[in-house]
Amino acid sequence: MYNVVLLIERQLIELDANQIVSLQEGVDDDVTYHLLLPIESSAAVLGSSMSALGGGQFVPMTEPDTMAVVDQELHQAGEAELDESARLLRDRGQQVTARLTDLDPIDALKELVTETSADEVIILTEPHLVREFLKLDWTSRARRSLDVPTLHLLEHLPFEAQTEI
Repeated sequence: MYNVVLLIERQLIELDANQIVSLQEGVDDDVTYHLLLPIESSAAVLGSSMSALGGGQFVPMTEPDTMAVVDQELHQAGEAELDESARLLRDRGQQVTARLTDLDPIDALKELVTETSADEVIILTEPHLVREFLKLDWTSRARRSLDVPTLHLLEHLPFEAQTEI
């Protein structure tokens, strides 16, 4: 069994699924993809929304019921994205497991890599130029703490376009 952990920032599209599967075409073993999608907590979402509005100076008290509703909505949206991403890979004949996490993405990644005895990690994100330059992006952090090959791909872009960025 060849285990590939995929840390994704958002739902895969057809192009992403095709490219991911093409990377393991030469593997002589059965491949299993383990999808990992981080979701934010309601507190993080509300905090970032407030800081975007006014510099983070004012944070209103929020009813616990409101926080629970926001958490549930975030979880449901994450599940829908994760289910669709898994379906795209399964439609290509792949074995897939999928999980959401509200942990730090790299902590959750390290846990899943250990749990699955991963042979490889693929991280799909949109471009984060400043974080990448400062080596604070998911891929840089993962490479510092994992002992498996770790590939960074830009989501929703063909391979050829990724070399231009």
